[in-house]
Amino acid sequence: MGEVSGPQCAVPAIPYQVHSFMTTITDLRVRDIRIPTSESLTGSDAMNPDPDYSAAYVELLTDHPSGLEGHGLAFTIGRGNELCVAAIEAWKPFVIGQSLEEIRGDMRSFWRRMTRDSQLRWVGPEKGTIHMASAAIINAAWDLLAKLEEKPLWKLLADLSAEELVACIDFTYISDLITPEEAIELLREREPGREAREEEMMNRGFPAYTTSTGWLGYEDEKIRDLCRQAIDDGWSHVKIKVGADLEDDIRRSSIIREMIGPERQLMLDANQVWDVGEAIGNMKRLAEFSPLWIEEPTSPDDVLGHAAIARAVAPIGVATGECCQNRVLFKQFLQAEAIQFVQIDSCRLGGVNEVLSVLLMAAKCGVPVCPHAGGIGLCEHVQHLAIFDYIRVGCSLENRVIEYVDNLHEHFENPVTMSDCRYLPPQTPGYSTTMRGDSLDHFEFPSGRAWSGR
Repeated sequence: MGEVSGPQCAVPAIPYQVHSFMTTITDLRVRDIRIPTSESLTGSDAMNPDPDYSAAYVELLTDHPSGLEGHGLAFTIGRGNELCVAAIEAWKPFVIGQSLEEIRGDMRSFWRRMTRDSQLRWVGPEKGTIHMASAAIINAAWDLLAKLEEKPLWKLLADLSAEELVACIDFTYISDLITPEEAIELLREREPGREAREEEMMNRGFPAYTTSTGWLGYEDEKIRDLCRQAIDDGWSHVKIKVGADLEDDIRRSSIIREMIGPERQLMLDANQVWDVGEAIGNMKRLAEFSPLWIEEPTSPDDVLGHAAIARAVAPIGVATGECCQNRVLFKQFLQAEAIQFVQIDSCRLGGVNEVLSVLLMAAKCGVPVCPHAGGIGLCEHVQHLAIFDYIRVGCSLENRVIEYVDNLHEHFENPVTMSDCRYLPPQTPGYSTTMRGDSLDHFEFPSGRAWSGR
């Protein structure tokens, strides 16, 4: 296998409970799961007016006596989900036959093996469908490890030493912003108070914001009703979709600002549809509604464009990241001071390992991380990442909120638990990514009952 060299540090094995047997991955299965959310316009925005929330769903089978399985997914919005399924199938030879002890003993090498094959990486590299496919498998492996250790993922990560966490990360291409040595030093400096922060998470949870009030396809009266409900439920942060039509955006923003009052935070999400100059001009009109941020105001790859927008619309912040394809792009956004809020996506980046690198870069630059969620299983994923970030890396709740969408959680065996508009830390071992068998059968495409006759 071809290797790419880069600055690394010694690789200590992740500690684990002693077992009397080796656990081997015996098979990888993948299913095309699609839910017809376009019928209700749930998830609709300026870029994606008719999404069918979908998942290329991975099952890692093992020879563990308990029948232990790991689960992960690549999130899409309908057509194209079959491409992720095919890409996951292409990674099968790199996974089957691997022992969990080998993976756990050198997570960085496992990540490289799943992202840097000398031939498959050409259709990436480390981006797009092939990277999302590898992320689904990598996350399923983390789900396996957390279940094996009988810990929720956030706790598994929080209990690792600074050296063990850094040993999971590939620092190739990002050492000009943060080196392994700097990452270890940062984590050590933030050790004090970790027990208190963990206790705080257990008692109160991590603050969230809601996107459910402002999907682009909703009628005005439905928006008003949802805003009333959000206020009654105690939400302090509300996000709406903009970008299809400026006058419509102004009208809808006016409605929501009137409904939520001046004391609550309003965030806007343009979902990439504006050019740079258009974004600046439109935000000058929308600034009267005092938004906390404008999300994805232009192409997710345009670092300098985001930087120009950020300078022009300040003090309104710029947020992006749900379509940032890898750690390198996040590095450039941070170096250019192009974003004021980092929005990691648990299924777009290359799994937990690459997320760790982005959390560390954001912490070094002092930029808050506000994970992107919603979709299928994204809320279930990112709760673990944000809670870990608070305990060990970012160590602050200032300007930090996780997106929450009250949608599709019923399809997971261990759905998110919310209290007072906060994510409560999961207690079940794993990454909370296991879907219910009846949901998988019902929504499998095209054979499931949800799709029969369509």
